[in-house]
Amino acid sequence: MLLHVVKLRRLWYVVSGVTIGLSIAFLAMWGLKQGIDFTGGTLMAVRFEGARPSSTDVQRILDTSGVELGSVVIQPVADTDMQFRLKPLNEDQHTHVLTALKKAYAGVSELRFDAIGPVVGEELRKKSIEGLVITLLAILIYVAYVFRKVSAPVQSWKYGLVTIFTAFHDVIIPMGVFSWLGHVRDVEVGTTFIAAILTILGYSITDTIVVLDRVRENLPKRSGSFADIVEASVHQTFLRSLNTSFATLLTLVAVYLFGGSSLHEFTLTLIIGIAVGTYSSIFIASPLLVSWQLWIQKRRA
Repeated sequence: MLLHVVKLRRLWYVVSGVTIGLSIAFLAMWGLKQGIDFTGGTLMAVRFEGARPSSTDVQRILDTSGVELGSVVIQPVADTDMQFRLKPLNEDQHTHVLTALKKAYAGVSELRFDAIGPVVGEELRKKSIEGLVITLLAILIYVAYVFRKVSAPVQSWKYGLVTIFTAFHDVIIPMGVFSWLGHVRDVEVGTTFIAAILTILGYSITDTIVVLDRVRENLPKRSGSFADIVEASVHQTFLRSLNTSFATLLTLVAVYLFGGSSLHEFTLTLIIGIAVGTYSSIFIASPLLVSWQLWIQKRRA
């Protein structure tokens, strides 16, 4: 393999720095467009008999239903279905809206009606954040324990911090992408997005640990500088990481293209996260250990 991963580490740092910086900027400017799972509201899905009408025509029917709906997000699904994201509705308002649709379009049937209050949405948001924090702390403890016998030239807890950083790297970039999509395409995130983020954490950390574990194995076996040992370890795991991720991405792309629209948010998050995670496990995690070790040597000198 001709690519010098460790030697070109500053290039990888610049690429990651730019993408992380853009992601943080997008999140600071626009945030994430939260769905009704977090904000509270109503999700209603209907099926039309025959050709589905346009979103503009359906919006006009909703406006004349006699119910104050405010901002309505209309999402066509498949060839005959349509979803509406509305403010919280009581049962009378729900009946009025459904009746208006049935009067305008014969054969309309309701597929789904979910109402989530703002208190439930706030609780879901709180639990999601707690889940992410607990997961990261558990990962740090686990990695520090696994690498507890590695003390030179880099202490075991530093392997854990590098793993946490790459996990942050792999999570913040999909969040930045969805912040941008929410701004330009009104793409919302819900509990499936949190599930995808947690999945990315597990996949990314597994991939990173595979590379770092090879470094741990090679330290007592190989001679040379720490940078040389890390470079050799990355080369030994490069094809494994690439092949595993490529096979996973093929499956996810197939699900995104041919699965239902309800899976798009989940699969797109995974596609971005796994692609970024493969990059970080090879080009960021191990080179960071080398940079840390060289920095310590300079301080001691």
